[in-house]
Amino acid sequence: MIKLSKAKISDIADMQTLVADEVEKGVILYRSEDEIATNIRSYILAKDENKLVGYMALHIHSKKLAEVRSLVVNVDYRDKGIGADMVRFAILEAKELGIEENILSLTYVPDFFIKLGFKEINKESIPDHKIWADCIKCIHFPVCNEVALVYSMKE
Repeated sequence: MIKLSKAKISDIADMQTLVADEVEKGVILYRSEDEIATNIRSYILAKDENKLVGYMALHIHSKKLAEVRSLVVNVDYRDKGIGADMVRFAILEAKELGIEENILSLTYVPDFFIKLGFKEINKESIPDHKIWADCIKCIHFPVCNEVALVYSMKE
C-alpha cells in the first residue's frame, strides 16, 4: 500500500537516486542535496512500505502562487495513480496554507495535469522571478518545450 508523507532530511539520498535518470534526460531540473534540504518542508513522498517510489515538491513563490515541481514516480510504479495522489495532496496542502490564486506546473506531460483540473496558460504570464530563478539553470533554457499550466485556487 502506498502512503504519502512529508519528506525528512534522511530521505534526501533516496530522492536523489530516484530522480537521477529524469535529471540526466533533462526532464526534471537538478537540485543539489543542499537545495533539497533547504526546501525539505516542500516535499511530498510516496512510499511502498519503506521504499521511496515517488516524490514532488509544492514550492511556495508568494501568498498568491505555489508550484508543483520535481514530480517523479519510479518507472515500476507508474500508471497506478501515485502521481495524481501526490498532486491532490499538494492541492489540499496549498489550500491549508492559504495560497490565494494559483498552483503552477511546467511540464512535458500536460494531459496528466489537465485531468487534475489544471488549465494551460501562456508561459509569458509566468512571474519573472520563476523564470530567472529556476529556468535559467535548465539545460533546455531558453528553448523550452514545457507547457505551463495553472490550477485555480478560486474554483
